[in-house]
Amino acid sequence: MTHNPSAAARPTQSAPAAQRHPAQPRRPGQTANPPDARTPQQRVRIGSPLSLLAVVPGLLTFEPADSLVVIGTGQPGAEVQLTLRYDLPEPTTLRGAAVLADGVANILAVQHITTAAAVGYGPDRAVAPVANALRARAAEAGIALTEVLRAEGGRYWSYVCSNPRCCPPDGTPFDLADHPVTRAFAASGRRVLASRQELVATIAPADGDQATAMRLATRKTERQVTARVGRTTQVSHRIARRRLVAAVGQPMIVDAIRRYRAGETIGTESAAWLTVALRELRVRDDAWARMLPEHNAAHTRLWTDLTRLAQPGYAAGPASLLAFVAWQAGDGALANIALDRALADDQRYSMARLLRRALDAGAPPSVARLPMSPDEVAAAYDAQEAAADAEAAEAAVAG
Repeated sequence: MTHNPSAAARPTQSAPAAQRHPAQPRRPGQTANPPDARTPQQRVRIGSPLSLLAVVPGLLTFEPADSLVVIGTGQPGAEVQLTLRYDLPEPTTLRGAAVLADGVANILAVQHITTAAAVGYGPDRAVAPVANALRARAAEAGIALTEVLRAEGGRYWSYVCSNPRCCPPDGTPFDLADHPVTRAFAASGRRVLASRQELVATIAPADGDQATAMRLATRKTERQVTARVGRTTQVSHRIARRRLVAAVGQPMIVDAIRRYRAGETIGTESAAWLTVALRELRVRDDAWARMLPEHNAAHTRLWTDLTRLAQPGYAAGPASLLAFVAWQAGDGALANIALDRALADDQRYSMARLLRRALDAGAPPSVARLPMSPDEVAAAYDAQEAAADAEAAEAAVAG
């Protein structure tokens, strides 16, 4: 989903994760089909069915299939402000089409978008229920749908035009390979993948020798932590481990961020330490606070590498940070895929669930502001640790 970067929504300042309320389960009736988000990085206009069809892959960065794509503009002929991509619901489920249409209309309304166009990719039996529901819901909401197309097998059909001279029943053949919009996206360096599955593969777990090396390095890191903490009681051992990992891991995270901003990478042993350290919320929140948008490309590389390399049980942190920087860049498809990876690793991971709710609601990238500064994160966690130490001291005296 692509959002208008000028939206004025403002988040409240976040407390450290340890102080936040846990994420709530998905509510009944809440969409289970979150839209992919994409914010255009260049000016894009749509003036014809062909230009509409040509612009979609460039905006999404992949060729859609079995999908509904809705593109919103402020007024007819205006630049693209919002792009939504949904998986098509089962054609036998009329309720699914209605829920999807309601979600689209609600997001367009929140973004103050009153004009849109849509393309369904797939057979008529799957697209028509959604197209009909969307047209009806848009009319109720006062949203002008300038075009609603269906594309399949190199042909397109219009649900808006019924004139057989320009919209024949057998569809209109099209080829976008040499379309000016396609050329413009290619000239800008935009890479278009063959499918969303190819995008999923870009952050899939590493395999082969790379996975073996990372597994051994992670085990080595855990042994080092255990040895340095030493023999203590269970409670003090847990506290000592948390503080040790934060003390060692936090400077390593800062160094990794610096290296990636300089165009460098890190080795396997450093990556293992980072994935272990990111399990500590203090380290993760410090990294989150450093995600300045002007370095978004470097941050995306860093969290992509760590998400791929992270062993089971260690992926939720880097994958959630990847989701945040992807959302920050307006790339909702990558954000959703990263959240899928995070929640598969830990279904209760609060940061991932918080971001998933924001994406489900169609929150624009302008909302993806840093929750706190690094100094504020440090002060908040220092206060927590001081309070914990005072409580432990009182308990020791009382005992």
